[in-house]
Amino acid sequence: MLRLGVNIDHVATIRNARGTPWPDPVRAALAAEGAGAQGITAHLREDRRHITDADIDALMDRLTLPLNFEMAATPEMQAIALRHRPHAVCIVPEKRQERTTEGGLDVAGQEAALAAYVAPLREAGCRVSLFIGHQPDQIRASSRIGAAVVELHTGALCDLDTEGRHAERDAELDALRTGAALAASLGLEVHAGHGLTFDTVGPIAAIPELAELNIGHFLIAESVFIGLPAAIAEMRRRMDLARA
Repeated sequence: MLRLGVNIDHVATIRNARGTPWPDPVRAALAAEGAGAQGITAHLREDRRHITDADIDALMDRLTLPLNFEMAATPEMQAIALRHRPHAVCIVPEKRQERTTEGGLDVAGQEAALAAYVAPLREAGCRVSLFIGHQPDQIRASSRIGAAVVELHTGALCDLDTEGRHAERDAELDALRTGAALAASLGLEVHAGHGLTFDTVGPIAAIPELAELNIGHFLIAESVFIGLPAAIAEMRRRMDLARA
């Protein structure tokens, strides 16, 4: 079964816009579990623009689903992860000025530093994932430094689909398929995510090597109109249909 991880960051974005206690990201995580999610993702950014330290405390205390803690490769975030020891740690590139994560991590360009960074996380029992593009050098470098998982960035494909650039979208999909096959051949578990919607999830979910999709912004946006459980259930249905 292709797992669905639900990213709750933008529940916190809405809450923080008014400085109120609601909507509560933990409540969203529990609702996601009830709707069939297999995991919860939360990205604690350096500037705390959405998820906060208190959210991570509460999620670790109340979740029964695995928590995937997205974070930049900084000493501060490593210390937080080592204190909480979540099920999984996904290391992502992070720029203060970006609206959302742009592109994948350059593992090949900082292989030694990342190998040293992930070692204590692995020793603490966290499943280390690296958020990367589909380039073969990035996939091979991820394998060499001892990551258990790579998460392939699907944002470019989704942008091309939105812009109607279908030939380029199809080429990007082929590159993601090739990257997933290479990663699996190296013994990596393969995940994917970023920008996926009801319209774009099918071809990605059909890639046989994928074990998990992580989806957030679209589900939170769609929940404004149909509710979070219904949005998750429909995404789950489309994923299952693609796999069938």
